[in-house]
Amino acid sequence: MSTDTMRKLRSEALMLPEPERAELAHALVESLDAPPDADVADAWDKEISRRLAEIEAGTAKLIDRNEFKRRLQARIGRR
Repeated sequence: MSTDTMRKLRSEALMLPEPERAELAHALVESLDAPPDADVADAWDKEISRRLAEIEAGTAKLIDRNEFKRRLQARIGRR
């Protein structure tokens, strides 16, 4: 792909609304992954079920999106 095509594609992608950019980013990252491992998928299903049970039981400590974003940025060195 030429540099100009890449610039145009990036520019157009960045103009998408945030949810659509997130969906596109997810699809691009997913396309780089190896084929799914059944054991890993099963482990994630169990982990997701465990976390949902904690939420439903009221024992999970939830944070809002802004707090999550702040913590993530602090963790990767952006303040």
